[in-house]
Amino acid sequence: MTQIESAKNGMVTEEMYIVAGQESIAEEQLRQLVAEGKVVIPCNKNHKNLIPIGIGKFLRTKINANIGTSGDYNKIEDEFKKIDMVVKYQADTVMDLSTGGDVDKIRRALIERCTIPFGNVPIYQMARDVAAKGGTFVEMTFGKILEYISNEAEDGVDFMTIHAGLTRRAVEKLRQQVRRAGIVSRGGSITTGWMLHNDKENPFYEHFDSILEVARKYDVTMSLGDGLRPGCLSDGSDWGQVEE
Repeated sequence: MTQIESAKNGMVTEEMYIVAGQESIAEEQLRQLVAEGKVVIPCNKNHKNLIPIGIGKFLRTKINANIGTSGDYNKIEDEFKKIDMVVKYQADTVMDLSTGGDVDKIRRALIERCTIPFGNVPIYQMARDVAAKGGTFVEMTFGKILEYISNEAEDGVDFMTIHAGLTRRAVEKLRQQVRRAGIVSRGGSITTGWMLHNDKENPFYEHFDSILEVARKYDVTMSLGDGLRPGCLSDGSDWGQVEE
């Protein structure tokens, strides 16, 4: 069972015991918070050397660090240095946003080296890989999208950012009421391009149950990416952000 399934069934997992000790909170209180979805413990079953932590209500504030390669600079040795520094200076979680080099190899090597929860944004690699073959993300089917998510979950990614809240309705509103800064989220803009090109609903939204099946298999925590977050003050709390 996943952490939340165990909690809902009245079970305090080994990970919950560890987190309760870290946070000086009663184990039963933590179990209840996990069961209610107010605390998450990102711990993919395939991330073998992970020291689990809790994120959520009544727990201390957590700090995330972003690392990753680019098309211009993709030395895996430097990513090792980054992950070592992230752990040394006690960031609570780390996200790999790599888009250059052998992304699969880099991700697997970093997870093997990483003792804190490890996250990523699957759409970044999807867009990079299809572009490397002369195509664009708009050509991807949901079957291929799910394949990427499944492979990365199997590698041991503890939490993933999925832009599932950006719907076709929001895109139609965007066409009618132009924002000052537009869409500043990379994942949001890529997803919007797919919807406009294919004249279809956001595949991450339409097939979210299938994504959750993968998450459940490996106990991956889903982070819902805000594809319509504001890029300037005048867009803050506007119709787009509220709609999403």
